Amino acid sequence: MNTRYQYLIAFAMILAASLSRLLPHPPNFAPIAALALFGGTYFDKKFATIVPLAAMLVSDYFIGFHSMMVWVYGSFFAISFIGIWLHHHKSTRNVVGGTLAGSILFFVMTNFGVWVGGYYPFTLEGFVTCYVAAIPFFRNTLAGDFFYVAVLFGMYEVVLRFVSQRSAVKI
Repeated sequence: MNTRYQYLIAFAMILAASLSRLLPHPPNFAPIAALALFGGTYFDKKFATIVPLAAMLVSDYFIGFHSMMVWVYGSFFAISFIGIWLHHHKSTRNVVGGTLAGSILFFVMTNFGVWVGGYYPFTLEGFVTCYVAAIPFFRNTLAGDFFYVAVLFGMYEVVLRFVSQRSAVKI
């Protein structure tokens, strides 16, 4: 994909992902992790981390910045590297596995941040309570990640096939 198209697609994805976070949606049902996986898989490496973090910054400007940003942004930064790995290992099985790994990574990192941030006692019991309390949100994270990965990866592959078929017909 040439750089001009990458910039255009990246800008459109940042705008769409930012807007989707501003619309009413279930907690943690958002496209940012899918965007991180997609960016790592299909864009140059520099876009892999910039696109999801830019979408977060734009939408957080309107939603509000918060004390958990370092954990949330850090998790999406890390998920981008799963996408970079997928770039050379893309298969349905690996995309599904990468999506699941990204969801788990987000769950582990952000809830660790909640625990360290003092929302729960800094004890083993507080640690366990923090993660148990987060399980309902994890369901939404999984559902949102799998939904948006299917949409992003699916649409891209369909468009790619359509364009390649049209190119083959013109020759």
